[in-house]
Amino acid sequence: MAIDLAKEARERGIKYFLISFVDLFGTLRAKLAPASAIADMAEEGAGFAGFASWLDMTPAHPDMLAVPDPNSLIQLPWKPEVGWLAANPYMDGKLVEQAPRNVLNRMLNKAKDAGYQMKTGVECEYFLVSPDGESLSDPSDTQSKPCYDQTALMRRYDVVREICDSMLELGWGPYQNDHEDANGQFEMNWDFDDALTTADRMTFFKYMVKTIAEKHGLRATFMPKPFAHLTGNGCHLHVSLWQGDKNAFDAADDGLGLSKAAYNFIGGLINYADDICSITNPTVNSYKRINAPVTLSGATWSPNTVTYAGNNRTHMIRVPGGGRFELRLADGAANPYLFPAAVLAAGLDGIANNTDPGAPLDIDMYAEGHKAPADVKKLPLNLLDALRLTEESSLLRRELGDELVDSYVKLKMANWNEYAQQLTSWERANTLDC
Repeated sequence: MAIDLAKEARERGIKYFLISFVDLFGTLRAKLAPASAIADMAEEGAGFAGFASWLDMTPAHPDMLAVPDPNSLIQLPWKPEVGWLAANPYMDGKLVEQAPRNVLNRMLNKAKDAGYQMKTGVECEYFLVSPDGESLSDPSDTQSKPCYDQTALMRRYDVVREICDSMLELGWGPYQNDHEDANGQFEMNWDFDDALTTADRMTFFKYMVKTIAEKHGLRATFMPKPFAHLTGNGCHLHVSLWQGDKNAFDAADDGLGLSKAAYNFIGGLINYADDICSITNPTVNSYKRINAPVTLSGATWSPNTVTYAGNNRTHMIRVPGGGRFELRLADGAANPYLFPAAVLAAGLDGIANNTDPGAPLDIDMYAEGHKAPADVKKLPLNLLDALRLTEESSLLRRELGDELVDSYVKLKMANWNEYAQQLTSWERANTLDC
């Protein structure tokens, strides 16, 4: 039965709705609509000028209408008179092809046609920093190995508790919170779910963490590598495919607990990791995380090669147990919708073509990477290289669409060119006297 948003507003005391969408840069856009107007908005959508966001439109384009998905409704725990809604952008009565949530929905429908439901869980790491972003918020957080540091965690108890309490109130099933590997870095885990639900929750989680941090006079950042000497912010994705109530990735008789479909899915990711890297790692800064030197803690905890293994965190793909795997490639800047869509595109191709990922590589890739087979692929070294691979990807053009690939590459390439025009102090110091 369809959810009646006007009725929900009356019963739950919601006075305003944020009708929102995410653009190609991962920016959360919204209009604030009074509850008295939500019935019309639910049918017609909230109007936006597409050119005003990163969707590769011009000022001449007609109105873009963001039609809210009633199933995505989240009542803000810290401001319960406001309800948040993820929306699907339309223009001239048709879905906007390159809008990220529309892209994910298309891929999930393709998976459904193949007999699968994708379920995901995410681990979104973030730093708590000073309001100006220049330093850590906790000057006492100085250990060289600060991961799981109880004292540092509890100094930020008020912030962590409010975020976790909010997730408990929303029914997300949060189950652990910790201080992560970098000073000032935290991670909070909640239950896995349908991939669209998880993407909506990831979108809201980032907004919620930033908002609650601001309430406490702090700033939260998901920037991939905000501090050169510290471990960066990853966004690890746990993936499984389901057929009804059956986990199609589970196989009790396999050494890693994975089915043939799971291995083929991994094979697809191994095959297309470089194609999707500009999506999993979408910023200039991203490549200072996945191609980083050793950090203060002694490890980057991020991959630089395209490999998989069992319960071994030095690889791009880790299999922590039966029936699922963890993709450790993506970072905190990854678009919540494009990221799983690209992963699903690669994985379904692997299943369709029976792609063999090869044997797992059970070595420490940080210390013994030189022992890896010569044909093991390296990840792109920078955003420019990654974008060129995305632009040429027949997989992404076929599965995600030319509109998405062309718009994404165009806008991100402009971003790269803007970066390339910057003159750094390093260049002056090393070249002035050449």
